[in-house]
Amino acid sequence: MRGELVPVLDAVGGRPLLIGKSLGTVAAVLAAERSLPAVWLTPLLTLPWVTAALGRATAPFLLVGGTTDGFWDGASARRLSPHVLEIDQGDHGLYVPGPLTESIAVLGRVVVAVEEFLEEIAWPGHLDRHRPR
Repeated sequence: MRGELVPVLDAVGGRPLLIGKSLGTVAAVLAAERSLPAVWLTPLLTLPWVTAALGRATAPFLLVGGTTDGFWDGASARRLSPHVLEIDQGDHGLYVPGPLTESIAVLGRVVVAVEEFLEEIAWPGHLDRHRPR
């Protein structure tokens, strides 16, 4: 992954926001090395080297995972970051039991959590939905 992501990060320059799902969490090493903020969806928190990389991070990051996801560890997530969205009964795809509309509602919660995270860290260019136009 390093061979693919480093050239992209170098080309973009600056301090981009990383967003990764599951296997994308392996980029946490680069995020820590480059002090990049990140959003990690269903991170692989059961892999020690991923949690070690997250533990070295100096930039803020949001962790989103479900309580029935075998790769999620809520206690570790809360220890690693103050920015955590834990989905009760959510699996690795963030699906929850019941009608599909329940899982769709989870996606809405994820979007709101990301938006609030970006507002909290004052992400450049982020539109503050509460700002008068």
